[in-house]
Amino acid sequence: MGWVNVADLESGEPDDAARRILGGTVHAGEVSLRIVEVEAYGGPLDGPWPDPAAHSFRGSTPRNEVMFGPAGRLYVYLSYGMHLCMNVSCGPDGTAAAVLLRAGEVVAGHDIVEGRRAGRSPRSARVEAGWARGPGNLGRALGVSLADNGTELFDASSAVTLQLLPHPLPEQAVASGPRVGVSLAADRPWRFWIRGSSAVSSYKRSPRAAVPGGLEA
Repeated sequence: MGWVNVADLESGEPDDAARRILGGTVHAGEVSLRIVEVEAYGGPLDGPWPDPAAHSFRGSTPRNEVMFGPAGRLYVYLSYGMHLCMNVSCGPDGTAAAVLLRAGEVVAGHDIVEGRRAGRSPRSARVEAGWARGPGNLGRALGVSLADNGTELFDASSAVTLQLLPHPLPEQAVASGPRVGVSLAADRPWRFWIRGSSAVSSYKRSPRAAVPGGLEA
């Protein structure tokens, strides 16, 4: 496996790291997913990328400390008491930022993922495209747990690993827009996805978000 140096995620803005991760492959056991959708998140008000939608906005806690670095670590959190979501820490060590893995295409381990998604629908190309669509489904497809929090993704011996493309995807292959479901900083265009992928999730704006063009952080 050819590994790209973690330095690729240490410099630049969180959205730069998100674009760098897009198109890469995340591996967990026999399952591999091509990452087709991501969202970037910043950190506290006194940091370089203040982001009220980020878990780290109010500072470091035992839950979010992985977001504060070093880069290339897996940040796993439980959403709505049932969905395990996966993020990749980025930026300089000590500075909070992360990239949420929002959707992926299954490229290896199809039978395993199908078993984890059992009872959903009969298998078809359309159903398969939705196996890792959305951050909760992506975490389920890979079989991650809270015990994977803090994993060094660029260490080939880790249970969960990340392999980046040799170069970022060309601009024409990538679309961007506002993040999904956040009520603060809702119009920040830090969601990126690969054009034409059927695994990309649909945009859903939080009903608690400010009206576009109105005042918000």
